[in-house]
Amino acid sequence: MLKVAILAYEKIATFELACAIEIFALPREYKRWYQSDVVSFERGPLEATGGIKITAKSIQSLHRYDTLVIPSWTTNSKHVRLDMAEKINEFAEQGKRIICFCSGSFLLAQIGLLQHKQATTHWRYSELFKARFPNVHFVDDVLYTHDHNISCSAGSAAALDLGIDIIRQDFGHTIANQVARRLVVSPHRSGGQAQYVETPIVKNSGSFSATLDWAIENISDAISVSEMAEQACMSRRSFDRHFKKALGTSPKAWLNQQRINLAKQILEVEDLSIEQLANRVGYENGITLRFNFNKYVGVAPSQYQTQFRTG
Repeated sequence: MLKVAILAYEKIATFELACAIEIFALPREYKRWYQSDVVSFERGPLEATGGIKITAKSIQSLHRYDTLVIPSWTTNSKHVRLDMAEKINEFAEQGKRIICFCSGSFLLAQIGLLQHKQATTHWRYSELFKARFPNVHFVDDVLYTHDHNISCSAGSAAALDLGIDIIRQDFGHTIANQVARRLVVSPHRSGGQAQYVETPIVKNSGSFSATLDWAIENISDAISVSEMAEQACMSRRSFDRHFKKALGTSPKAWLNQQRINLAKQILEVEDLSIEQLANRVGYENGITLRFNFNKYVGVAPSQYQTQFRTG
């Protein structure tokens, strides 16, 4: 089992703590799953937002854990317990994984672990974060970021998006989708998707949603972005602009991501040649599939299948 420590402290954000518990500490029926503790470097009962009292496991070390989750952190204080800062730094130096939800990135930035690394937080804290930590490569308006062993999410529900992505990395596409369905959330919102959209993509948003559904249904037919624009009754230039504003990514990148998501699902249950797989997901050849799979997943299709093939 992967051993997970969920860090609690006085006045912790209740929602983000609950997200961490839901993702990592809720027992599930899988043979391999997380073994999680809510831990604290403070003693005694702690109070979360809303006056909720919680009892965490008091610890002096993180050595027995593989992953540390920081659900939130105060944004208006520069004080950090020295013993806690030292233990978290030791944890990071060992190459172990650290996951921050919402304002949790403030803690890592304060103790120097985000120097020259990518990070994000809730959009309402972004300007404060950039002013306080200019040496962090802050990424505006995304749902989450990954930089080596450290991952950060934006606020509130984006914690679930990051959590589902972590499950996908650890246990594969099928299990991540099952957990997402139980949470009644989207099985995959990419990290680069915009946090907040002020205006609808088009006046008739229903027709645009239908276009995305059409694209997914016809993904194996090597459809193009131009065909998607025609389906939406928009010019290619207008379609590109509105798409980017709404989803925080280009139509081409979105289309590639859908193809790679489908390829991952197939790799988990079927044995196909690289050319057969490319044909199933709408790529012209295996070379293009390999290039995009490595780009979006970070490993070769064969390596992914070895790790996540079911049965």
